[in-house]
Amino acid sequence: MSLETALIAYVAAAALLTITPGLDTAMVLRTAAVEGRRQAGLAALGIVCGCLAWGVAVALGLGVLLAASQSAYVALKWAGAAYLVWLGANLIFRPRSKFDLSAPSAPAGNWWARGFLTNLLNPKVGVFYVSFLPQFVPAGVPAAPFIVLLAAIHAVLGLAWFAGLILATAPLKRWLQRAVVVRWLDRVTGVVFIGFAAKLALDRR
Repeated sequence: MSLETALIAYVAAAALLTITPGLDTAMVLRTAAVEGRRQAGLAALGIVCGCLAWGVAVALGLGVLLAASQSAYVALKWAGAAYLVWLGANLIFRPRSKFDLSAPSAPAGNWWARGFLTNLLNPKVGVFYVSFLPQFVPAGVPAAPFIVLLAAIHAVLGLAWFAGLILATAPLKRWLQRAVVVRWLDRVTGVVFIGFAAKLALDRR
């Protein structure tokens, strides 16, 4: 896979994952609706910084490990593929019919800190990055800096999506609460996860 192909595939996948409703979307939407745009913007910025922190942590640890050990690469590849299949199967066969907009309990402090700590203290983000990002690293490209780049791309996509949510809170809130929309977003995302799991499992370093 060439560098250009890897980046195009990653941007397409990350964009779909960004717009799939989840904890971060719920926090930004609720904050925009209840607290106002400024607070929602700060929360969104904190969430994105949390993603970047996870991306850097994964890149530093994973880059060294993948460069040093072929067996570690193989083990991680199969573990990541299995995790993505599990996520995908759950989304396809047990899609949500409702998107819960109740915000998680947030730590005290400013809204940036709330968004940042909500993401940083969620180990699922780290597990997902470990499973998802390495498969987009082309052969011959240093893993650590490229994974940081991928995390940064995800952060930019997240900022763009959150900005859209904040500017159009009411219509998007109604749209994301429609059962058919939530179910199909979950199913499409599940298919994407399984497709990438297959690609990861068949990849030869």
